[in-house]
Amino acid sequence: MKYLIVGLGNIGDEYRETRHNIGFMVLDALAKASNIVFKDGRYGATTTFSVKGRQLILLKPSTYMNLSGNAVRYWMQQEKIPLENVLVVVDDLALPFGSLRLKGKGSDAGHNGLKHIAATLGTQNYARLRFGIGNDFPKGAQVDYVLGNFDEEDRKQMPERLELAGEIIKSFCLAGLNLTMNQYNNK
Repeated sequence: MKYLIVGLGNIGDEYRETRHNIGFMVLDALAKASNIVFKDGRYGATTTFSVKGRQLILLKPSTYMNLSGNAVRYWMQQEKIPLENVLVVVDDLALPFGSLRLKGKGSDAGHNGLKHIAATLGTQNYARLRFGIGNDFPKGAQVDYVLGNFDEEDRKQMPERLELAGEIIKSFCLAGLNLTMNQYNNK
């Protein structure tokens, strides 16, 4: 059984450590923990590994955030992965830093990456793992905040939060959406 795990972010060194790239950071941490490396391909960098008979295809789209749906659609079709086996890892301003929430569907909440995925797939009924980045910014400074780097306190907590995100991803593939939400959404 195949799963497509999509980490949202923007390509380029200037975005590497920014809050908006937490999806890339989660997948990078999972790949490192699994001793696998990404290779550049069509619409993004991918790598694959197996967990108890499940094949996980990790995708970091190279389309920039606002066109993420193109990469998701391509890899779903290329690998013949059904919508219920897709999980999108995304930053979320509405959650405090490090909070992790798994959902089976939902609105884009103003997130341009999710907006494009929903428009491209024609549905908002796909799983997403929301990684809280907080919202400690003055009115009108949202863009600068999401494209800014994490502060020192957040960086100290980052390894543990990235590891937990990896556990949630594996659980989604092994135990399913509902059991994983019940087990992890309050941690």
